[in-house]
Formats: sequence, C-alpha cells, structure tokens
Amino acid sequence: MNESSEQNESQARVYFPDPLPGQERFVAPIDETPLREVDSVDEDVPPTSMWADAWKTLRRNPLFIISAILAIVVILVALFPNLFARQDPMACSLSDSLEPGRPGHPFGFDLQGCDVYSRVIHGARTSVAIGIMTTILVTVFGGLIGAIAGFFGGWVDAVLSRITDIFFAIPMILGAIVLLQMFRTSTSLWKIILTLTLFGWVNMARITRSAVLEAKNLEFNTASTALGSTPLRNLFRHIMPNSLAPVIVMATMSLGTYIVSEATLSFLGIGLPSTVVSWGGDISTAQNLLTTNPSVLFYPSAALAITVLAFIMMGDAVKDALDPKSRTA
Repeated sequence: MNESSEQNESQARVYFPDPLPGQERFVAPIDETPLREVDSVDEDVPPTSMWADAWKTLRRNPLFIISAILAIVVILVALFPNLFARQDPMACSLSDSLEPGRPGHPFGFDLQGCDVYSRVIHGARTSVAIGIMTTILVTVFGGLIGAIAGFFGGWVDAVLSRITDIFFAIPMILGAIVLLQMFRTSTSLWKIILTLTLFGWVNMARITRSAVLEAKNLEFNTASTALGSTPLRNLFRHIMPNSLAPVIVMATMSLGTYIVSEATLSFLGIGLPSTVVSWGGDISTAQNLLTTNPSVLFYPSAALAITVLAFIMMGDAVKDALDPKSRTA
C-alpha cells in the first residue's frame, strides 16, 4: 500500500470513526474524482442574459413560431384591412341576402346582404385594437399598483391590497355589463377599453406584487441601497426590470381574454353599437341563422377563435421560456 492510500485511510478514520459492520466508508483520492471536468466552465463563451436565453428557446419552439405567425397575420389584417378586403363592410344590399359565395365574395352574404368576408376582415381592427389597448393599460396601471404595494409594504401594501380585493370580488363581465349600461349610446371604443381596464387590472397587480416581493430581497437591491441609491430609484431602475418576466407572460395570455370579453359584450348588445363592425356583433346577429345558414356564423366565430388561440399559445410558449420551472413536459 502506497503512502497516498495510507493517508486516505487515515482521513477516513478521522472523519468517520468506528463504522458499524457493513457500513465501512471509502474516500476516493482527489486525483480520481473528475470534479474539474464536472464543474468546468467554458470561458470562451460570451455571457448571455435571461432575455437572450429566452429568445434562444422561443425561436426553437414550434408552438411559438406558429402562434407568432398567426398573431402577426391578425395584426396586419387589423392595421391594413383594405389590403385584404376592398369591399365596404357597411355596403349592404337586400337582394344579396344569404347568397352563397361567389368570385370577389368568398364567404357569401349575411341576412342584410353585407359581404361576410369584408366584415370579418374589418372586424379584426375593432377586436384586436380593444384587446391590445386594454392589455397595455392593464399592464401599466395594475403593474404600478402591484409594484408600489410589494415594494413599500406596511400600511401602503395593506390599503392597496384591500382595494385590490374589492375589485377582485367583482366579476369582470358582470361589472362591465352594469357600467356600460350608462354609455349605450356612445360609439367610442374607449368605453369598452376603460371598462375592461377598470375590472381587469387586479390579476396584473397581484402578479406584479408577488414578483416585486421576491426581487426586493435579493442581493442587488441591498447592494444598491448600500451605495446610496434611493428607494424609488431601486424600484424603477433595478427591481421592476427584474420582475418583468411574469408580467410579460400575464400580459401575453390576457390579450386573448380581453378580445373575448369585447366579443362577449358586443354579443350581448351592450358593447359596441351595430354601426361598428366587430366579430362579437356579427356573431350576435348571425346566431338565429345557425340551423338555416351556419356559414354566416362560422366565419366570424372562426376568426375570433383563431386569434384568441394564437395569443394563448404564444403566452404558453413565453411562459415556458421565461420560467423553465413551470414546464409541464
């Protein structure tokens, strides 16, 4: 037995004295343990941020690619509807009522003789605009409330949390129905956007508060405070940027929810008036034709379903990329 083996056995006797029968321990020599290979780091690879790693994951995810393509197509249709449909969606002729599709009018005509294809294309602008604007306002307002509550804590957190609980107890659609009854004569999209924002900011505030509570106890906040940074500077310069991941995921997945909410309100007849082209209004108008002419109902419903599905799938892909621990497979 060589000298190194005797030294290892002596170390084993020091650290693990008097083992019971069958429990003898062996300490491998350091030169036989490949710790250097296991713990080695390739210093030639440039460091990457969380966002770079997330983008690297997203661009390899087929779910994200498909949903992003669908979302881009929907946004292009909403921004430039005249490039996809030249027919005026409000130009209707009763002589074309419920006529099937023909060249230039692939989806046929509805009960009033309006071109269904043109109304589906132009309806995207209304629904997508309301969804995007509502998501932006909800993210800004709810994120700010949640960040302030989580960062300052104490009575500030208590007051804002109780206000959040009050709004959380009110169902969004029910609250919107009651509030919109006062603005039934208005044709502005902002009445829908502000109403959905009023009842939809609660979840965003709760998510942001949780993220800020976690981030403010990390070392970078303590180091910044020790260097003389003010609390507000810490909040907006360090903590909020490091809390954006769950906020972005929540915003992406909520976009489809607000599009559905607008369609639901228009379907119930208390959202946008009939003079504004929207998917929800067309679905409401065509519901009585389900048994006789289902295609009139199918096309706006399919456009709504595809749009919502695209944003929900994108939200799932973004969630997996920014929070790998939440992956289910």
